[in-house]
Amino acid sequence: MKAMLGLVAFVFAVTAAVPEVATGQQAVLPANPLPATYISAADIQANLNGAPNAATNPQPNIRVVDAGGYNVAVGVIHRPQTPPGVAAVHFKVTEIYHVMDGGGTLVTGGTMVNAKTRPADSTSVKLEDGPGASGTAIQGGVSRKIKAGDVVVIPAGLPHWFSEIEGSITYVVVRVDPNRLLAAK
Repeated sequence: MKAMLGLVAFVFAVTAAVPEVATGQQAVLPANPLPATYISAADIQANLNGAPNAATNPQPNIRVVDAGGYNVAVGVIHRPQTPPGVAAVHFKVTEIYHVMDGGGTLVTGGTMVNAKTRPADSTSVKLEDGPGASGTAIQGGVSRKIKAGDVVVIPAGLPHWFSEIEGSITYVVVRVDPNRLLAAK
């Protein structure tokens, strides 16, 4: 009898954990779904052409869209080979890099050296990636070589820094903004 009760309890637990399969009922969709946003290769190239030799793009977000409960920004950044750039941490915005061309050494985690909070009225805070801090390097982080085709997810609050760029690096950056700090455009 105990074995039978155990089996019945097990069956109920398993069936409760299995997703419900459609039974011919109509799926309930939102009344006003948001439209898809399309960013073409031409949009990306035009954005890159706006600052071909700059260490950072003055217009890093091509679009910032309302994704229903949060904003998503999509941009592209080209960094030429220069001395190590600025270390950064974004307090509330997650970044996802998809490397299109080139490569370098990306350091994540650890402790930023000479960290200074960016002013709330700075362009980078208002238009690029929300509140955060910048520094001159990172100590104790994880160094990883990244190259064309690689994808890196950098959660909000995680310091990151290119300690070395090999020739140059170009990457699409997707910024997830759950607090809608970046204005939709």
